[in-house]
Amino acid sequence: MRGFAWGLVAGLTVAVGTLVAWPQAVPVLASVREQLQTQWQERWAARRPSPGEPGREAEPRPAPADPARVAVEAARSGEVPITLSGIGTVQAYNTISVRSRIDGEVTRILFREGQDVKAGEPLAIIDPRPLQAQLDQQEATRLKDQALLDGALLDLQRSEALVLKSFASQQQVDQQRALVAQYRAQIKSDEAQIAYARTQLAYTTIAAPLTGRTGMRLVDQGNYVRAGDAAAIVVVTQLQPISVVFTLPASAVARSRLSLGEVRAPVRVFAADERTLLDAGTVELVDNQVDPATGTIKLKASFPNAQLTLWPGNFVNGRITVDIRPQGVTIPLTALRHGPRGDFVFVALEGQKDGRKDGFHVATRSITPGQASGGRVLVEKGLKAGERVVTEGHYRLENGTPVTLVDKPEPPPRPAEPASRRPS
Repeated sequence: MRGFAWGLVAGLTVAVGTLVAWPQAVPVLASVREQLQTQWQERWAARRPSPGEPGREAEPRPAPADPARVAVEAARSGEVPITLSGIGTVQAYNTISVRSRIDGEVTRILFREGQDVKAGEPLAIIDPRPLQAQLDQQEATRLKDQALLDGALLDLQRSEALVLKSFASQQQVDQQRALVAQYRAQIKSDEAQIAYARTQLAYTTIAAPLTGRTGMRLVDQGNYVRAGDAAAIVVVTQLQPISVVFTLPASAVARSRLSLGEVRAPVRVFAADERTLLDAGTVELVDNQVDPATGTIKLKASFPNAQLTLWPGNFVNGRITVDIRPQGVTIPLTALRHGPRGDFVFVALEGQKDGRKDGFHVATRSITPGQASGGRVLVEKGLKAGERVVTEGHYRLENGTPVTLVDKPEPPPRPAEPASRRPS
């Protein structure tokens, strides 16, 4: 390169020097031209190798790319449940605010907050002494009226005996009979008053109206409560069994067996992560009308809640099984690809696209996916059971790409880190 430059400078110098005498410059310029041409040919020959020349290598050709390493899994065939998914709200069948039916002072609180109680179990005691006194008074009145009745009956017997001997008039006998009937009616009234007093006295023991769990105590011991108070002593909620109300699209429900009145469809509810199973139950009610504003319909399902995993007011994710596909084809969700023309998968086939029998290659296959659940997706159309689909290593694939089947492919290369962020 340096010789070429010096030759060029020398030639130009000679040419410039001869410009003064143009007739003599023509041969000089021809000599410079020949010199430049010779040096250029030598330089080009040095840069361009000859394929057959010893010590020189031929022009390199691009080496064929190694087959892409991919993981595959065969499509499975089996019983696939068809489900409807929706968010539900947990609701208790019964929630009762326990209030006093009588006026009085709360002398004892017999429950702990958050305690499980059974129906009829005492929760609180109202001072019973005033009502006990009223009961005693009513019982005494009855005894008095019973004594009056007994005396009236004896007088009636005497009057009836005297009238037979004409010592008493029939009018006296009739009056005595009326008095006996009056005392008997009074005794019945006394018995009714006694029954009422006993009922009021029983209300001094406030019992749990149902089996459930108590909430926070709303009235403390020593407070005076009245029958008409709005504030409750405690709220008892039934937790077993419990219900969940779902809101689902009416169109989806109409296409399922639920619209035919088969409301005993199995349903499972999951936590917010959609993986933790909370409980399993059955649908017991499909509402009789659709919300015209949202186009949804409500369903109610019952759950035993044996492990107390469902609490009133919680939101849960429900999956209602409305049908069973006996020979459904499923693939891992990671195998499903999305493109401009729709959903597809890479199917691993034996041999090469050019007809060679060695190795494997992949082919794109358009499919119609169905519902996805548990990391797998149902294939409605486009794939048969047993066909192997690529689950990992898609980043180098296109239709016809040679592949090597491995358990765990290499991860895709990370983009180069900017120079400003590289460690010095």
